[in-house]
Order: sequence, then C-alpha cells, then structure tokens
Amino acid sequence: MAAEHLISIIDDDPSMREALAGLVRSLGHEVRSFASAEEFLASSELGRVSCAITDIQMPGMNGFELQRELSLRYGDVPVIMITARTEPDLEDQAMSNGAASFLRKPFEAATFVGCLEKALAGA
Repeated sequence: MAAEHLISIIDDDPSMREALAGLVRSLGHEVRSFASAEEFLASSELGRVSCAITDIQMPGMNGFELQRELSLRYGDVPVIMITARTEPDLEDQAMSNGAASFLRKPFEAATFVGCLEKALAGA
C-alpha cells in the first residue's frame, strides 16, 4: 500500500526528527527528515509535500522564514510549527503567518497526531 501523504520534518535536533518521523510513519505516511530549512528547500520532492513540520529556532533560516518561502513557492502547504521557546507572542506570530498548528515542546503524541490530521484534512 502506498503512503497517502508525504510529510516533511525540519528540525535541527536529531532526536526530535527521529521521534516525529517514527510517529508519522506509524500513522502510515511517508516521511522525509531534514536538519535545516535550506536542506528541505533543496529537496527534489518538495512539490509532493502534504505537510511540513518545522522547528521555529534553527541555525540559518528559521521556521517563520521557511513558512514564508514555502507559501511563495507552493501556496497552501500546511505547516505545523513547533518550538521549545517560551515567548508569549510566538503562537500568535505563527498563526497570523498562516501556520496550520503551533506546538510547544514537549507535547503529547496524541496532540501532535490531532494537529497533523487537521492539517492533512485541509490539504
């Protein structure tokens, strides 16, 4: 059975990438993981992405910049933004920039799955 969706995970933390990739695969989706926004944007499968899950704070291009670039290139690819940062305005900034969902680390797997399902339902 072919995976229904290609989900891209962009996070500079290898353990977070691996944990999210395992969870997304367990849901039956195809997964690609990237250590940086630049690596993701250089991917040959970029046009196939059903949802991007990105950390906000990364070396080089941050999650907000990545979201803007994705929007310019591909229109309405849903983006789930995650962060360990605690600034109170981050969620408002993410949602006003068009994020499908916003999660603060650490988050429950069930909460993440709900966000992903919501993002894919709109894709």
